[in-house]
Amino acid sequence: MHINILAGGPTELLPNLKKYLGEDEVWVGVDRGVYSLINMNITPKIAFGDFDSVSNEEYKVIEKHVKDMKRYKPEKNETDMELALNWAIKQNPDLIRIFGASGGRLDHFLANVQLLVKPLLENNHVKIFLIDNQNILSLKGPGSYKMRKRADKKYVSFVPLTLNVKGLNLEGFKYPLKDRHITIGSTLCISNELIGDNGTFSFSEGILLVIRSND
Repeated sequence: MHINILAGGPTELLPNLKKYLGEDEVWVGVDRGVYSLINMNITPKIAFGDFDSVSNEEYKVIEKHVKDMKRYKPEKNETDMELALNWAIKQNPDLIRIFGASGGRLDHFLANVQLLVKPLLENNHVKIFLIDNQNILSLKGPGSYKMRKRADKKYVSFVPLTLNVKGLNLEGFKYPLKDRHITIGSTLCISNELIGDNGTFSFSEGILLVIRSND
């Protein structure tokens, strides 16, 4: 099972969501993202939010189409996205894709990136990707990973999210590394590229934000 979550970020930054339709795909709407899904003829299984970003008329449309509504007061401890992601993780899916979570307010974007840390800290290895029309983001804990070349995502960047990332190795990349330590704030691993069909990266300590992107 794959769970796809659409938040309320700018719709012009979305990829073609029709590519993610199928029997194994479950859709979740977050706040205004629910209304956006309905306008794309995609009916979410469940909706989360305080819905302060939709009009009364738009909310009536949402109520008409979505059977499972989780509505909250605006004054709460979690963001709508955190509530939706917590639910998604509990479903034990093979992977989770998050759309509509970049662009717009910078505080929301940074919070959404940091939400990806929680499963790693809880030793939950569910694959989570934050996707827009230009980027694919994921977080990785210590280990070794294989990466395939993608024509539509030429660049690969590795950004430390912890004070230190230790023992970083990059093989099959234009700019390889061997047993390198990088610290938070380092731009050493920005805009790398795969030189063949596949490459590998590994590290022994820390958390890396892996970004695949195009211009």
